[in-house]
Amino acid sequence: MGSRTHPCDVPRQATPAFREEPSLPREATPRRYLMCAPTHFRVTYSINPWMDPSKPVDLPLAQTQWEDLRDRYRALGHTVELLAPGPELPDMVFAANGATVIDGRVLGARFAYRERYEEAGAHREWFRANGFTEIHEPDHVNEGEGDFAVTASYVLAGRGFRSSPLSHGEAQEFFGRPVIGLDLVDPRYYHLDTALSVLDDAGDEIMYYPGAFSPGSRSVLARLFPDALIAEEADAAALGLNAVSDGLHVLLPQAATGLFDPLRARGFEPVPMDLGELLKGGGSVKCCTQELRG
Repeated sequence: MGSRTHPCDVPRQATPAFREEPSLPREATPRRYLMCAPTHFRVTYSINPWMDPSKPVDLPLAQTQWEDLRDRYRALGHTVELLAPGPELPDMVFAANGATVIDGRVLGARFAYRERYEEAGAHREWFRANGFTEIHEPDHVNEGEGDFAVTASYVLAGRGFRSSPLSHGEAQEFFGRPVIGLDLVDPRYYHLDTALSVLDDAGDEIMYYPGAFSPGSRSVLARLFPDALIAEEADAAALGLNAVSDGLHVLLPQAATGLFDPLRARGFEPVPMDLGELLKGGGSVKCCTQELRG
């Protein structure tokens, strides 16, 4: 399954220091998200280790789980925009992969696999129809927020299984923000958003699973984020890092129970979600959620 590095191999300064009281109260900030209903979701091919066509999808249950996530966002005060699902695009429910939006500027996706290629055009059409004017169709393969994570200081960029390293320079040039390349080495964590989550974008706070990254990338993360929350393998394997935070509430897979107390110790409020049917396609909370920044 690729390189497996135990979390203990992370430099000591990256070990989480759970604080009994957060230094400042956490505050949620209103977000705007783009989601796509799993109307046509199914697993008929395999393009990541989570996908097994021999395991049928319970589509009504997948729809109910997705609706629970959508409704939870709205109940927390966030805006949810909807992208129309394409009948021949079963993975379109994983809307995070279709683009990256920063300051109202849209870097479109270019998918690595032909099965998802047409999703990129559907996303660009939605942005054009909804008033976005700065839309860049990329030259190099990137799978949107699957491999781009945004904080105040950086755009963290995954590579190794899907997105091309050349997409990092393209993103830096388009957004005018420093892009930090990170090498993924375990096929289970084929996108950055399966191994790393931004907890507080304004405060440059993240959580991640070290075993998903190369030694050099672990050192980079430890240097840039010495106070990051370090996830254990069991929680990473439950896709617990495929999470969405508004600065206070952290929506994450309900099976990642080992993350709940560490999050609370830092002043966050974990919100467990059941997206078990969508996990059959290799995605959970974050994969279903593209953030429209600016």
